[in-house]
Amino acid sequence: MKTIRLKEGKERSLQRRHPWIFDSAIARGGADPGETVRVESSSGQFLAWAAFSPSSRIRARVWSFDEAQRIDAPFLIATCDRAIRARDRFDIQSDGRRLIHGESDGLPGLIVDRYGDTLVAQFLGSGVERWKGVIADGLLRLTGLSRLYERSDASSRSLEGLPPVTGWLRGEGPTELTLREHGWSLTLDVATGHKTGFYLDQRDSRRKFADATRRLGFQKVLNCYCYTGGFTVAALAGGAGHVTSIDSSGPALERAATHVRLNGFDADRATFLDADVNASLRRFIEEGRRFDAIVLDPPKLAPTAAHAERAARAYKDINRLAFKLLEPGGVLFTYSCSGGISADLFHKIVASAGLDAGVDGYIGERLGGAPDHPMTINFPEGEYLKGLVVVRKA
Repeated sequence: MKTIRLKEGKERSLQRRHPWIFDSAIARGGADPGETVRVESSSGQFLAWAAFSPSSRIRARVWSFDEAQRIDAPFLIATCDRAIRARDRFDIQSDGRRLIHGESDGLPGLIVDRYGDTLVAQFLGSGVERWKGVIADGLLRLTGLSRLYERSDASSRSLEGLPPVTGWLRGEGPTELTLREHGWSLTLDVATGHKTGFYLDQRDSRRKFADATRRLGFQKVLNCYCYTGGFTVAALAGGAGHVTSIDSSGPALERAATHVRLNGFDADRATFLDADVNASLRRFIEEGRRFDAIVLDPPKLAPTAAHAERAARAYKDINRLAFKLLEPGGVLFTYSCSGGISADLFHKIVASAGLDAGVDGYIGERLGGAPDHPMTINFPEGEYLKGLVVVRKA
């Protein structure tokens, strides 16, 4: 077993059970991509077993902090099993769920989602890439399924020195699927959709938005960065009079319109705009339009903290414009899925946007990802999705 030795004082994060080891923390040692290494302190004390990645700034990702643990096929299968069984503890009103959420489930770099009878996996780290075959066979055995599609095409994979890979890893069949969520039907294509095909992490927020629409009687709703219309369907299910949805992807908007029809809603209650969100919001302000409820769910603007300053300006601008369009007493559901933007910073950005817009509001609720996308005590970086429900003061 190869060993890496850390610089003096760099063992503290591992002693707190944080699973990342950066290149700057290593004094000496190395290994092949994905190879398991023994991690030691500067004094030679055992700290962890980790998967080595010579190309990444995160030079090693921890498998286990137990010195007696063997990192082998039984260990990986048992860890997958533990993660899958943990989902049974959550109230998931859907046949789509995340089964494995990377570091939070002790499997760094591995994402696995289940859509009905199909698994979709992302192997985003050198360690799980090395064990891909074992993991794929184990996942199918544990779930009793026969189909697994690989979507290892996220940009983070290139940071590990790994090429993009997509296609059927086990089994085959149609990539176009239909998902049941909260009694609604939503379609996706696991081969071409964002992430593994769909945004499962916003499942509970969509239900909350439907509930708020029903309770508060929203009539004019604006859904920005609507993608395939999950929040649009939620608003219509809650009884919204009309929903205006904006996205810059024509194919996504076509699927969103299909979702309106698929769930039996009157097409006249929904308008879809293939347009830039910022430009649209400015035009709406010039036209004097107002909305009872607005959803802002933009794409990732700050993947790391290094991008935070630039992203903060973009987040502030869209929230400022949204506040100007919000009726007094109206509600803004605003989100950031950027790992480089903390929940505290996001709150400050939204507060600054409200100040510039001349709007104050109550924080009705803080939101995060659905529970099958967990953040653990020792890995706060798992909290990539954060949201605020802001009620504009009348």
